[in-house]
Amino acid sequence: MRIWQADFYRRPQVDTGQVFWLLLICDATRSFEYQASCLQSEANSNWVASQIQLAAGEHLPDVIQVFRPQSLSLIEAAGRSLGINVQATRRTLALKQWLQEQYPLALDKPPPAPLPENLWGEQWRFASLGAGDVEEAFSDRPIPILHMPEYLKPINLGLASTLPVPGVVIYGGRQSMRLARWLQQARPVSLSYIAGAPDGLVLEAGLVDRFIVATFADQEVAASAQSFEQRKQQSKGLHFLLVQPDDSGMTYTGFWLLQTED
Repeated sequence: MRIWQADFYRRPQVDTGQVFWLLLICDATRSFEYQASCLQSEANSNWVASQIQLAAGEHLPDVIQVFRPQSLSLIEAAGRSLGINVQATRRTLALKQWLQEQYPLALDKPPPAPLPENLWGEQWRFASLGAGDVEEAFSDRPIPILHMPEYLKPINLGLASTLPVPGVVIYGGRQSMRLARWLQQARPVSLSYIAGAPDGLVLEAGLVDRFIVATFADQEVAASAQSFEQRKQQSKGLHFLLVQPDDSGMTYTGFWLLQTED
């Protein structure tokens, strides 16, 4: 499968005062790179489609991955006209590296919003699971919502089987399935402990969305949160989110393998 990463965004030209749009396209290894620019008056999906065709020649990509919300609609429209699947994802590491070499990469991120009150579960806690047990514990269970991509499996990250992979467990009670479905639509990326007054647990989701999963002032919980962050550093950012109705361990509703962005 041929997968590209692309960005199309406006860049002010300091010397002329004009605004131009820069299109960058590369693959995951940057063995292929393509760059083109146009004036703002030309910046539309037809121009993007024509550039994709120029870059591709006779072999169009199967997928184009886009991380910037402001780029998504134009590249999606260009993709539709060419029959290319466009995927919204933060995991465009090669493209972001290339952008950093040219311009400071800054994304406008909204402040974290609280989870909808009608979705929140009954309790939550920090947890951990041996890296060697993650796939075995969840891959063969009848879990309605399971997100365990190959590239995030501990064995493919080269983690030792005994290394603890940290996570967060939410006991959703009667809201368990509704919460898991909402999370699936939000597309979880990572969980982070934010120290403050009070402390908080923030979910990064989608392209730039952020949600407050929980707030707390308890010192024991804060210590667990610090341990959670330390274990993430040891596990190459890998962690998990588990939603289940209760603490019986009999039924799971949703499971996501997550990874902190570089």
